[in-house]
Amino acid sequence: MSLRLSTVILPYRRWHEGGRAAWTRAEQLGFHTAYTYDHLSWRTFRDGPWFGAVPTLTAAAGVTDRLRLGTLVTSPNFRHPVTLAKELISLDDISGGRVTLGIGAGGSGFDATALGQEPWTPRERADRFAEFVPLLDRLLSEDAVSYEGDFYSSHEARNIPGCVQRPRLPFAVAATGPRGMRLAARFGQAWVTTGDPKLFENGTPEQSIQAIRGQAERLDDICAEVGRDMTGLNRVLLTGFTPDRNGPLQSLDAFVDFAGRHAELGFTEIVTHWPIPDSPFAAEEKVFEQIAMEAPAQLR
Repeated sequence: MSLRLSTVILPYRRWHEGGRAAWTRAEQLGFHTAYTYDHLSWRTFRDGPWFGAVPTLTAAAGVTDRLRLGTLVTSPNFRHPVTLAKELISLDDISGGRVTLGIGAGGSGFDATALGQEPWTPRERADRFAEFVPLLDRLLSEDAVSYEGDFYSSHEARNIPGCVQRPRLPFAVAATGPRGMRLAARFGQAWVTTGDPKLFENGTPEQSIQAIRGQAERLDDICAEVGRDMTGLNRVLLTGFTPDRNGPLQSLDAFVDFAGRHAELGFTEIVTHWPIPDSPFAAEEKVFEQIAMEAPAQLR
C-alpha cells in the first residue's frame, strides 16, 4: 500500500473567513483525509476562536466530494456514546460515507474539567475508554441497543438506518498503552500514535524512531494475542509531537526522509497539521502544498 498523506485542520477560523477555504484546498491538494480536533478548547488556542468538530465536519462534507473527513481524536471527556453515535451516523450520511472516527481516552486538559467535574486519573480514563469503545461499536452497528455499564447506559437507543459505511464507519484508535492497544486490535480499522511524549522536550529523532518501533512491536504482539490480522489494521502517525516537531515541513526532502523512515516501521498514513502562523504549527504554505502534491509519489 502507498503511504497516505493526510492533514489536521484546527477549527479556529470562522467558516467564511478562511475555514471553508482550507477544507476545499485540502481536497484540491489530494490529501487522503482531513481531520479536526474534537475539543471544547485546546492549549494555546483556549482564549481565541474555536469551533465544534461535528458541525465543522458537516460543513466540510458539504463543500467537498472525495476527501475523507474525521476527528483526531474524539474522547469520553465530554462525549457520551449514545448522543455521539447519532451525530456520527448523521455525518456519515451527509458525507456519503466519508467519515473516520479518530478516538482516544482523552487527557487532563481543558476538556477534562469543562463540565464541572474533577479530571479523571489515567486509570479512570482507561476504564471509561474500555467501556466507551465497545458500546459505540454496537451503537453504530445495531438498530437498537440497551446496555448498563459502570459508566455508560443505553436504553433501547435507536440508530436507524445506521452508517452508510458497513458495518459501521471506521475507528482509528489512538493508544500507546496495552489496554488502549487491545481496543485498537479488537475494534480499530487503524491505530494512531503521536510517538513517545516523554521524548518531546529533550529527546532526539533517533530515540523517537526507536520508541515508535517499540510501540509498533507491542501492537503486533497484542494483535497476535487477540487473533487480529495485522494486515487489516492501518497505522497512523500524527506528526508535530515528536522531537522532530515541525522540522519535516521545512522542505520536501525533509518530509520525504521523515515519512520514509516511519513507513519502514509499517505506518500507512502520515498526518501533518495545516500551517498556522505564529503557532507550534507554523510552516511555509508553499512548501506545505509542495509536500502535499509531490511527496506521495516519492513515497510509493
